[in-house]
Amino acid sequence: MTLWFDCSDPAARVEGLGAAAAAVRAGRLVVLPTDTVYGVGADAFDPAAVARLLGAKGRGRHKPSPVLVDSAEALDELTDELPDTARALVDAFWPGGLTLVVRHRASLAWDLGETGGTVAVRMPDHPLALDLLRTTGPLAVSSANLTDHPSPQDCEAASAMLGDSVAVYLDGGRTAGAVSSSIVDVSGPVPVLVRDGVLPPAELRRVVPGLVAR
Repeated sequence: MTLWFDCSDPAARVEGLGAAAAAVRAGRLVVLPTDTVYGVGADAFDPAAVARLLGAKGRGRHKPSPVLVDSAEALDELTDELPDTARALVDAFWPGGLTLVVRHRASLAWDLGETGGTVAVRMPDHPLALDLLRTTGPLAVSSANLTDHPSPQDCEAASAMLGDSVAVYLDGGRTAGAVSSSIVDVSGPVPVLVRDGVLPPAELRRVVPGLVAR
């Protein structure tokens, strides 16, 4: 059974967060708002749940899921070493619309898809998402749409595409914008902008002047 919670109501918010956390622990999918668009999430360390997420979107393993975290400290738990450029970008833009591609620890027991040893990580600037992440730990989260369809700005649009493949919908109202996060790859010797997003390249280059575009 799919559950829906209007999180503008404080009691429903508390109940919804509990139901979503329980769904994640059970290997099921949840839809949640972020500061960019709505996302569909699963336990990042449950390979079957991540495969369920990719399947719900109609997305292959060649497009692995990003991961959301609740803090910069949580990012440190996913990688052995962060370059200075990554630290500077985190300090400037987290929480917010910046996703960083970093080399993840080889010892991590997860399977996000064909990552090539990297993972895309973001700390969203949304209180509901952060509250859930503080309970569940890192979540594999991708935009809550079918592949090649528009990313949803509200829960209704997400539900229209994903339906009962999702266990819990957390309705936090309409998101601020339809533009996804900017993605910067800091896994190599030079930081690379791999996706234009909510942060203009000029703003990113104020922090990392050596940023190049793919």
